[in-house]
Amino acid sequence: MTPTPGSQSIPFQLKGTDDQSHTWDTVSRDKQATVLIFSCNHCPYVVAWEDRMIDLGKHYGPRGVGFALINANDAVKYPQDSFPEMVRRSRDKAYPFPYLHDEDQSTARAYGATRTPEAFLFDAQGVLRYHGRIDDNYEDPGAVRSHDLKDALEAVLKGDAPPVPQTPPVGCSVKWK
Repeated sequence: MTPTPGSQSIPFQLKGTDDQSHTWDTVSRDKQATVLIFSCNHCPYVVAWEDRMIDLGKHYGPRGVGFALINANDAVKYPQDSFPEMVRRSRDKAYPFPYLHDEDQSTARAYGATRTPEAFLFDAQGVLRYHGRIDDNYEDPGAVRSHDLKDALEAVLKGDAPPVPQTPPVGCSVKWK
């Protein structure tokens, strides 16, 4: 079941492409907000939104927001989503946030993630404030009219409720084992 706005964050412990172990606590410690985005390497929706996700991390990281991408896809069926390919992708794109491998898919299942990309924004207390898409136009960044995740981040950083707490995630399905 997918958490709904108002739900509490769910603990996890995942290996990152930096070869370090990352937990909910290490990603969110001393942060005003935390964004988890279920992602992968091969999905055309992820590829289309990837630079915008990186820009959000670069802009909001210094403002006290923790970010992490989590890849739960089955790497046997989708080798381009394997851990070595994640390491390459993270390095090539210079991710400003950890890229975590959910090899057993337990974190994706716990969060009820169904799409890549799929964003979950939590406040400083670990309460889910926004769940859904990055924005309303994966194809054309110049045609975006609704900056859903960015607007939710701005609201949470001001201590306000996001104007829209939930949108339908748009993307590829998580590739289950």
